[in-house]
Amino acid sequence: MNLDMLHPADQLVMFMERIYGYGMTTTSGGNLSILDDNGDIWITPGSVDKGSLSRRDMMCIKPDGTIIGRHKPSSEYPFHQHIYKTRPDIKAVLHAHPPALVAFSIVRKLPNTSLIPNVKFSCGEIGMAKYGLPGSQDLGDKISVEFEKGFNTVILENHGVVIGAKSMFDAFKSFETLDFSARLEIDAHSLGTPNTLTPEQIEWYKSRQYVVMDEFVEKHMSSEEKDVRRNMCKFIKRAYNQELFTSTQGTFSQRLNGDSFIITPSGMDRKYLEPEDMVKIAGDYKEMNKIPSRSVALHSEIYKQHPHVNSIIIAHPPCMMAFAVTDAPLDSRTIPESYILMRNIPKLDFGMNYLKPKETAAVFKENTPIALIKNDCAIVTGDSLLNAFDRLEVAEYSARAIIAARDLGEVVAINDKEIEDIEEAFHLAK
Repeated sequence: MNLDMLHPADQLVMFMERIYGYGMTTTSGGNLSILDDNGDIWITPGSVDKGSLSRRDMMCIKPDGTIIGRHKPSSEYPFHQHIYKTRPDIKAVLHAHPPALVAFSIVRKLPNTSLIPNVKFSCGEIGMAKYGLPGSQDLGDKISVEFEKGFNTVILENHGVVIGAKSMFDAFKSFETLDFSARLEIDAHSLGTPNTLTPEQIEWYKSRQYVVMDEFVEKHMSSEEKDVRRNMCKFIKRAYNQELFTSTQGTFSQRLNGDSFIITPSGMDRKYLEPEDMVKIAGDYKEMNKIPSRSVALHSEIYKQHPHVNSIIIAHPPCMMAFAVTDAPLDSRTIPESYILMRNIPKLDFGMNYLKPKETAAVFKENTPIALIKNDCAIVTGDSLLNAFDRLEVAEYSARAIIAARDLGEVVAINDKEIEDIEEAFHLAK
């Protein structure tokens, strides 16, 4: 989807629907704005239900201060104006109150943006603005001070978060990523002490963002391939809506035949992916003029080594990731379904999936369909896309249950004899 072709009012509706729909703000909370090429500020209205906004509800503030629209603009529009005046490079501002980030704001601490690598280079350094009365000149001044320092993301004491960016999608990506990281950090603390990546590890990870492959021209697309592309998009959107990954992270792939498979593209918004966006890989070649996920080499290696694997998902489910950023093991012996689908879940060193794809791929035997990469991701395999997705869901639900159970008492795992009975009854590989 080319957002540049959408009117600012339509963009505001689109992203407020996402923010409200994912429980990141309330009916009356949060506001978005876009500064267009004419110098007009398009902003969400005040005192209007965030769950039922339309483009006709959006307000326009002209450079001379004239207000156009059928409502009043958000009461907090003064700080939006402050930011645009302070930072000419910023063209979109997002303000909301997601619970995890509010939690940090009311203890007046900054989230740790070094638990997983994408957060640091998506959000940058985080500032914190002193408390100010909502909608006041004082609050606008305090927020502007932080943006003047160069911060693009600012936590507001006892309030929420403000993010500025060159586009509303970029602001949303940073917001979504920071909220994910905050939720991850909160869950991780319930398991132990979170392990932080070094600046060197984060910079190394950033260098892995681009894939160089020779290209081929797709001259014929079979009905089978069209069906695979369509089915992948359905599950990708389903996984995104369940918050199993963020808008630009998370990779699905599906084997076609021989050494060919379909994989998600790099950097595109997962919520709006279409079949034509998927990338076909044939051996060492990629479909022309497309950029596959940077994990394409690992997917290729897993398919080469394991004929029983026909689909792979790389995701960042927050509860599973809480185990990935701590030393706590993710034990599948919670309920029978969890053990049947998850089995053994090794935790591999950070970067191994890029530095040692062959060794990483070798892990995924029939009794080891899932692995965690420390401070990075969860990798899930299956004999079909449905099977892999089912495993991903069960793994995240199991991780969530374990985290919740720790607040109730000692976790009691299914014992060895009971595990043997499950393996025999369901003919599970040893």
